[in-house]
Amino acid sequence: MTQDDLLARAQAWLAEDPDQETRDELAALLDRNATDELAARFSGTLQFGTAGLRGEIGAGPMRMNRSVVIRAAAGLAAYLKAKGETGGLVVIGYDARYKSVDFARDTAAVMTAAGLRAALLPRPLPTPVLAYAIRHLGAVAGVEVTASHNPPRDNGYKVYLGDGSQIVPPADAEIAAEIDAIRSLNDVPRASEGWEVLGDEVLESYLERTDAVLTPGSPRTARTVYTAMHGVGKEVLTAAFGRAGFPPPALVAEQAEPDPAFPTVAFPNPEEPGAMDLAFEAARAVDPDIVIANDPDADRCAVAVPDADVEGGWRMLRGDEVGALLAAHLVHKGATGVFAESIVSSSLLGRIAEAAGVGYEETLTGFKWIARVDGLRYGYEEALGYCVDPEGVRDKDGITAALLVTELASVLKEQGRTLTDLLDDLAVAHGLHATDQLSVRVEDLGIIANAMAALREKPPVRLAGLTVVSAEDLTKGTESLPPTDGLRYHLEGDYKARVIVRPSGTEPKLKCYLEVVVPVGDGSELATARATGAEVLAAIKRDLSEAAGL
Repeated sequence: MTQDDLLARAQAWLAEDPDQETRDELAALLDRNATDELAARFSGTLQFGTAGLRGEIGAGPMRMNRSVVIRAAAGLAAYLKAKGETGGLVVIGYDARYKSVDFARDTAAVMTAAGLRAALLPRPLPTPVLAYAIRHLGAVAGVEVTASHNPPRDNGYKVYLGDGSQIVPPADAEIAAEIDAIRSLNDVPRASEGWEVLGDEVLESYLERTDAVLTPGSPRTARTVYTAMHGVGKEVLTAAFGRAGFPPPALVAEQAEPDPAFPTVAFPNPEEPGAMDLAFEAARAVDPDIVIANDPDADRCAVAVPDADVEGGWRMLRGDEVGALLAAHLVHKGATGVFAESIVSSSLLGRIAEAAGVGYEETLTGFKWIARVDGLRYGYEEALGYCVDPEGVRDKDGITAALLVTELASVLKEQGRTLTDLLDDLAVAHGLHATDQLSVRVEDLGIIANAMAALREKPPVRLAGLTVVSAEDLTKGTESLPPTDGLRYHLEGDYKARVIVRPSGTEPKLKCYLEVVVPVGDGSELATARATGAEVLAAIKRDLSEAAGL
């Protein structure tokens, strides 16, 4: 693009922009002739990734703004009408991030003008409430305006179809084609009224459904500390806990209310270093049984347990550990059906399912795939996502997951045991499945492309002294998986290990998922097995970094 083309494109965008804030921002860039910044914003368009759009808020087609959202809504409306859904209901939810309510209202205005019915949730609410509402209300699609656990400057646009699941190919490409066909924002009609704002009936129905994940008469004694991570989870989670009869969670006051600035954390993600510090501080003060955290849109659930061996006395459980605990609890409760997980999650779930005689399936990364497994009873992903009530919410749900893990902690408490004790039992029964992640956040996406290219051109033959016995390029797909941008290595030696490398679908990160399985004879060998697992994982991480040129 020449400089003249760049300036012309920016001027055309400015003329159509309906938002005074981004108009002023773009006008200032033009006045300064900030060509590098303009090029970054106008070098392309935001593309549908994990179920929709996600990006930094700002002016231009490479940012999240009202112009981009109006185009996205128009593309979705055109797609739905092409599928014969004229007059169908589209439910729209939103979180408390910057611009979320504006993006939600713009979506309602576009849907209404396009001849669809639009219904907005009454206020910022967890993403699982929107996913529930789609099926509950018989909608043909749903939109959630959220950037989940991304940094404060980001927002996003997550699209669901009428089955209550996030979009997958080819729907994403078909919607993207409809968006690309929009030449001018002036061609997109927007209603000034005519959509519905829902009352609390949908939320009340969702809360009634949350009780279904618990066993009638089960113990409800576990005490919790809870953080909403400056998001929208507090109201719904505390209501669900109250209905269930659990002790009221002790709230992390500094993070309890929605705040789009996320002032107490660098990244509002329980997995990020430091994000749980205030929760652990609260836990040391009130001595609960477990700590629970939601991410800002409350579709993920993090759990921490007391651990005298770590500084501060509290340890975050890995998503794989919580995934295994919930699976074991559901097996104990007599659950039947299929247990599913993504390929980047621990193989322990397959061992638990096999031992229990229930179905098991592995999918590509993301709940858009897990939720579509036939006969799904339980699904999880290592990034703190758990689907424990697929008939109610065909997506990850941090509220019902929190209820179920607190029920499990209560059952164990009545037995004088803890979540850690159950993890030990699982390790003895199935081997210690030690997992870790090498995650590299980048400013330059070329670093990710170069790392993937380096690994494809010269696959590692040994990692941590273990022989790489298979190296799969997942862009070609497998017998059971459609193509995706990823690499998978299986290692053999004293310990079976697995490595998966993929670019993140939602953040500028390269993610490497590592697993080592260490045999365990009995409980006396656990400490040694954990030390061995940690040592091998560290060596794999080191060797993989070198092979990828990171």
